Amino acid sequence: MVSSTEREDRSVWGDVTGRVEGRVVVIGQGYVGLPVAMRAVDAGFDVIGFEVDERKCNMLNAGRSPVEDITDDQLEAALRADRYRATINPIDIAHFDVAVVSVPTPMAEGAPDLSFIESAATTLAPHVREGCTVILESTTYPGTTEELVAPLLEDGSGLRAGADFHLGYSPERIDPGNPTWRLENTPKVVSGVDEASLKAVQEFFDRLVDQTVPVSGTREAEMAKLLENTFRHVNIALVNELAIFAHDLGINVWEAIDAASTKPFGYMRFTPGPGVGGHCLPIDPSYLSWQVERSLGQKFRFVELANDVNEHMPDYVVRRIQNQLNDQGKAVRGSLVLLYGLAYKANTGDARETPTRPIIDQLLDLGADVLVADPHVDLATMPEGISLVTGGQADIDRADTIAYLVDHAGFDRDLIGGAEIPILDCRRVLHGPNVKPL
Repeated sequence: MVSSTEREDRSVWGDVTGRVEGRVVVIGQGYVGLPVAMRAVDAGFDVIGFEVDERKCNMLNAGRSPVEDITDDQLEAALRADRYRATINPIDIAHFDVAVVSVPTPMAEGAPDLSFIESAATTLAPHVREGCTVILESTTYPGTTEELVAPLLEDGSGLRAGADFHLGYSPERIDPGNPTWRLENTPKVVSGVDEASLKAVQEFFDRLVDQTVPVSGTREAEMAKLLENTFRHVNIALVNELAIFAHDLGINVWEAIDAASTKPFGYMRFTPGPGVGGHCLPIDPSYLSWQVERSLGQKFRFVELANDVNEHMPDYVVRRIQNQLNDQGKAVRGSLVLLYGLAYKANTGDARETPTRPIIDQLLDLGADVLVADPHVDLATMPEGISLVTGGQADIDRADTIAYLVDHAGFDRDLIGGAEIPILDCRRVLHGPNVKPL
């Protein structure tokens, strides 16, 4: 690590009315936290990555990145420069100047599970000191920063948010596997519990990203994140339901989407798929719906309808697979179904909330044998009893039907599209006489 003198020389801003120095702690070293940690290293900070998963922590300190957006070379360079290390020991986060909380916020039995945020705030609290800055990035419902995080930090430190230390919220906008829009060139919404906190949060992220977008309060920033994902969720549900009806009506919905997309105003392109996955779409809009019902006693009907449509897309995919087998005079029971893609999106190994999981479960319940091809997923994420295969010619020769769920660049589209068995193409990228689009 660099000396405190060197760190002070790099400082650009100051105490509770001013200076934050160079020691950054990032709580959570996954798809969001690790890119933030590496950008902070690039920006000249010394970074501690706090991670409760000991296996992942050991991987990081060995220079092996668990996420595709950060290469092993990037991680190794930060380790060699003695500017980064991962830890599971809370003692190691002491004396931080900036702490960024990037932990999961799943739903549990229909309600937000904020236990990871609570644990992170409780872990940070004893190390909060005057002039430091704490920033929550995890997606959550409006009010979390001020109503949950602030009291936990204050109770554990004896200091007051705003008066003694800075506290803010800046929603993550990481899109795993996106080579165009990365952390540094995606505008970053920033907020604080008061003006000084906003200034501290903004000046920190000004060193990490090209553009920051300040808003007046943490609730507005928390709402902005939910709005972004609810917008996508609702529009994906719209085209998913259109795809179902269009197929039954004998209409090529993909051609209709292409035609509509030529309109230069008033339309934004969304395409159907086998369902939604990741943290954002299956979960984030439900945070907003839950908050509306809890606070106002009303249903957020758009969100609930979108949830219903998107959650049932895997059911529709299974029905289409059944139909493909029926057209050959085959039952699902005893047939071998080859699925391409376990991750929820292309070119990542992120299998959180992936729609492939319920598709697999339903096919197994119907008695099918299932093979899954995915070059990115960790074997540890594979469903029990499912074999991970390459998806090459030998696998195709064994299969009775194919469902192409995720368009990984590593898949041979020509090979798959040319298979002599029925193929359900959920991404409309394959070409061949036996290919049918979703």
